[in-house]
Amino acid sequence: MAGGVAITAATVLGFAQRAVAAGETPPNIVYIISDDQGWKDVGYHGSDILTPNIDRLAAEGARLAQFYAQPMCTPTRAALMTGRYPLRYGLQLGVIPSGGSYGLSTDEYILPQAMKDAGYRTAMVGKWHLGHGDTKYWPRARGFDSFYGALVGEIDHYEHASHGIKDWYRNEELIDEEGFDNTLFGQEATRVIEAHEGDHPLFLYLAFTAPHTPFQAPEEYLARYSHIEDEQRRTYSAMISVMDDEIGRLVATLEAKGMRENTLIVFQSDNGGVKSATFAGESAVVGQLPADNGPFRDGKGTTYEGGTRVAALMNWPGRIQASEVTGMMHVVDMLPTLASAAGASLAQSKPLDGIDMWATISQGGQTPRTSMIYNVDPGNGTIRDGDMKLVWNASLPPRVELFNLATDPNETTNLAEQMPEVVERLKAEVTRIAGEMAPPLLIPEAIKLTFGAPPNAAEPQQIYIGQAD
Repeated sequence: MAGGVAITAATVLGFAQRAVAAGETPPNIVYIISDDQGWKDVGYHGSDILTPNIDRLAAEGARLAQFYAQPMCTPTRAALMTGRYPLRYGLQLGVIPSGGSYGLSTDEYILPQAMKDAGYRTAMVGKWHLGHGDTKYWPRARGFDSFYGALVGEIDHYEHASHGIKDWYRNEELIDEEGFDNTLFGQEATRVIEAHEGDHPLFLYLAFTAPHTPFQAPEEYLARYSHIEDEQRRTYSAMISVMDDEIGRLVATLEAKGMRENTLIVFQSDNGGVKSATFAGESAVVGQLPADNGPFRDGKGTTYEGGTRVAALMNWPGRIQASEVTGMMHVVDMLPTLASAAGASLAQSKPLDGIDMWATISQGGQTPRTSMIYNVDPGNGTIRDGDMKLVWNASLPPRVELFNLATDPNETTNLAEQMPEVVERLKAEVTRIAGEMAPPLLIPEAIKLTFGAPPNAAEPQQIYIGQAD
């Protein structure tokens, strides 16, 4: 139930396959992800942050009103790539840490491989975060023709380093460049488009690190928000504006190349904005965190709406009408949807949790999804069936919450005691799903990193400090 319909990937037959048969060219696809951006932190959701380029794509395309991601970076990116919930392959808990050696399982058939097999040129620019400890997990081993950016989850935006170790690559070569990373990502994406030859369609995956911590931005962008007193909110806003300007540069390049009319652009955040320092990353943060998830509860790292419902849109001139698409969509739906639009076969994929949404997106209206899994791990499970959402913390002390999202999208009223039969039905479904999940890869890795670390011993002479006084 909660997984939607697990479809056999080989059955996906979409618009572009029919278009190719009619002699039309499959679309170029540009998939853009922001990093830890709050739901409200786009202009078209009412923010005071300036995002005119994103807003234009939203106004002229499909605004995905109930689009869901996973609660954190790695799981969302894995779900996008596989069309399968991360619990299927052990990436449902946390993110791959800087010291982590694991990655997205190599027996998963993922999005760039499907696109490449369909005749696309494939390029990745930005943050990967699906495995860095072994080159078998790196982007070019997973279907991308080229890669430019960072492998780990968080880098200094100017130093391009994590814990002082450089993490900045062109393909497999470690390189040294100066500049703000998100500006460099936009420039590289532009170069990819400018160099593209039209004999094959292009799949470009552009994953910004804005506005993820550490909060840093160029001075000229900080000046745009000099009226904001809070330093973190000012810098966070500036980071989003850098990203928006680079998206504008990308769209202008597509137009100049004559590619825009046949390019499908997707934009989403990878999870909700950060509200707790626990989930801010590896950089130190203080005070009130700057992300704004609008009316939704909590943020990144939680399965409440503020952690999982994200800003998202799709835009393709002449193919997608300006509209608001209502109803549930999950990031796992994007693989079959893009495969449908591109004419790509998913015969090599494992059974999908995603549903092909192309007909709904291109024509507008209600999505066919009626249920979904927010996440299930050894201690927690959150699922939705219709409008009813169960948030179950099974670890001690246990907590059960039930919300009706149709009447209470802000999750303020716990209906668990009033509707025990619904609670028991949904808890049984969580238990069933938990029986199918792969063990989280983070747990043994965390044990290894913790207990394999060298002793942190004091200097013996310190015992005498102060005793002579």
